[in-house]
Amino acid sequence: MELKKLGVLIARNNKLYFKDKLQFFASLLTPIILIVLFLTFLGNIYKTSFLAFVPENIQIEDSLVSVFTSSWLFSSILATSCITVAFCSNIMTNDKITKVYLDFKITPVKKTTLQISYFISNFITAFLVCFTVFIISLIYFAIIGFYLSFVDILLILVNIVLSILMGSLAASIVWFFASSQGAQNAICTLISSMYGFLCGAYMPISQFSQTIQHFVGFIPGTYSTVIFRNYYMRGILQHLSNDLPEQAIDGIKVAFDSNFKFFDTQVSILAMFLVVIFSIFVLLGIYLLIIFIKNKKFHSKLKIKTSNKI
Repeated sequence: MELKKLGVLIARNNKLYFKDKLQFFASLLTPIILIVLFLTFLGNIYKTSFLAFVPENIQIEDSLVSVFTSSWLFSSILATSCITVAFCSNIMTNDKITKVYLDFKITPVKKTTLQISYFISNFITAFLVCFTVFIISLIYFAIIGFYLSFVDILLILVNIVLSILMGSLAASIVWFFASSQGAQNAICTLISSMYGFLCGAYMPISQFSQTIQHFVGFIPGTYSTVIFRNYYMRGILQHLSNDLPEQAIDGIKVAFDSNFKFFDTQVSILAMFLVVIFSIFVLLGIYLLIIFIKNKKFHSKLKIKTSNKI
């Protein structure tokens, strides 16, 4: 019975999100900004940076350069979307603002069921958006040049799921403490503008100062971004290695965040996955703890009101 209620609530939350065109646009603000920046000047900057590693006596086809820069673009879009869409697709705060959240309290729906429905619907909407972006990227590469292997595609999908889980849990924790339109707008704007910078979507992390590079090493989203970089760019880099010397390929990997160091220690892909997974479990623990505390307070207040009436 409770599962049926959960399913109805999830469907209701998803419909509300996709019905609100302004909220849908706001959640896609960072990817849109990134695409505009790429088309205006970032694309040329990336191309120039890439060609700087190519020896003068070697000619690289423009189509291969386009595939490489597009790999960077789509890895950036997915890295940001998995977090920003999760944060800006929340229905919980909207329900608090419109007082719908209070109406649910007098229904036979358990408070835990309601809270879980917000998290699951958040994950579903973010996944639908990110999966659409991923499919668009595959179609685009099929047109300009496809160098992704089946393993690359599979691991990108795995990273999408893990990144959205991390983003949805972080968002669910934050939205527990936001109950006004101003707070919602401020958080969405802050996440949309800052996260794209901190995760290295607007410019490579390797271009940051040493202090900022050390700082972003403590942000779990950095590692999910580098994972996207690796699997989007691995195929094209393997193809380019037939023409470019190993030193040039290594330089490109460092410059474009395919390799990442935590202080002076090289971080492996496996270690990056483990960091993301560990972060998910930590956030899940915090989320469940907040639900437990909130529900305990709610039942305590209910008992006090009941005893006062008696």
